[in-house]
Amino acid sequence: MKPVKVGLLGLGTVGCGTINVLTRNGDEIARRAGRGIQVVAASARDLKRPRNCDLSAVRLCTDPFEVVNDPDVEIVVELIGGTKPARELVLAAIGQGKHVVTANKALIALHGNEIFTAAQEKGVTVAFEAAVAGGIPIIKAIREGLSGNRILWLAGIINGTGNFILTEMRDKGREFADVLAEAQRLGYAEADPTFDVEGIDAAHKLTILASIAFGIPLQFDKVYTEGITRITREDVGYAAELGYRIKHLGVARRTEQGIELRVHPTLIPQRRLIANVDGVMNAVLVKGDAVGPTLYYGAGAGADPTASAVVADLVDVVRALTSDPENRVPHLAFQADALSDIPVLPMDEVQTAFYLRLRVQDKPGVLADITRILGDQHISLEAVLQRETDEDAAEASIILLTHKVREGNMSKAISAIQQLETVIAPVIRIRLESLK
Repeated sequence: MKPVKVGLLGLGTVGCGTINVLTRNGDEIARRAGRGIQVVAASARDLKRPRNCDLSAVRLCTDPFEVVNDPDVEIVVELIGGTKPARELVLAAIGQGKHVVTANKALIALHGNEIFTAAQEKGVTVAFEAAVAGGIPIIKAIREGLSGNRILWLAGIINGTGNFILTEMRDKGREFADVLAEAQRLGYAEADPTFDVEGIDAAHKLTILASIAFGIPLQFDKVYTEGITRITREDVGYAAELGYRIKHLGVARRTEQGIELRVHPTLIPQRRLIANVDGVMNAVLVKGDAVGPTLYYGAGAGADPTASAVVADLVDVVRALTSDPENRVPHLAFQADALSDIPVLPMDEVQTAFYLRLRVQDKPGVLADITRILGDQHISLEAVLQRETDEDAAEASIILLTHKVREGNMSKAISAIQQLETVIAPVIRIRLESLK
């Protein structure tokens, strides 16, 4: 049987990684897929740039639409990133009845509903395993391996840059800005690190995971997103003293009222396995009603890990080329006409525990005033620490851990606490998840 011919859009790190994996493991891949897989065409903005892959058998061009329109190309692999012109390219490929593989989380999170509808109408597949957590097969695990479960919640460290920064702050007592600069030097963070450190990248990925887990449409605009730029080494140290580690976590949880979708810094008990995922590694913890908690760990980025997911998608598409479109695995795990309209909860309705750090005047009655305000909002405390920060200025830091409370109540309490004359700096709030 003739090899399936593939066109690549983008010859960066992942594009070359994909060619290398297909070349290195070609015989093994053909045995799994039932046919060979051959890259015959590829596009890149700069064809003169040196690349770490063998392109001798690949037709090269600078216009990605030339690859999409190539009659020999049966599967289009989109590795450009962003949403323009990626959306137009993917829809053009679908319009010609071609299957698509993509590693583009922003494209799927923002335009996936439109893309999957078009793909269903044309009877083609859009595969996107590489869009979340690099080489970890988390989408296949939730969509297929856990299909007998009602997913209750998932929590993920799904951005390696943020995890590297928080790990360095904890292990070496460094400040955020210092570690961010190193991450940029090492190539873990872009010159503009906003997508990573503000949680936007993780929110794209959480949007996809939640849709597959709960059978809801993709709704990136409803994800609560908070970055790690306000985390200090003091917070990291106090968290450790209390038996916790701070991670930039994506959380999706099914409740009776609706679905929680949120990305924010989170205290996790240090005994949890996911709390010990360090550096640039990723991990996703999934709780199913039948299987219980399962943890998926691995490289969240890089040439070969991401190429591993791209090639796995290619194998799946090749296997399905001759199957009835109605019998293929649905893009978002649930049949397209069976997606749920369960609402996504506003953040004020979410219930979680909290870590609070307050800088106050070191004088009698301060803690009593604070606990009175918390009590008025039905907030109970689990732990209290007080540390003198400036003996000459008679200032202290008070660290509080609360039990679970509605976010809206906590916001009201913090607003009232902030009005106290004895509170001399903005209150630092970090959410806490036990992940039992």
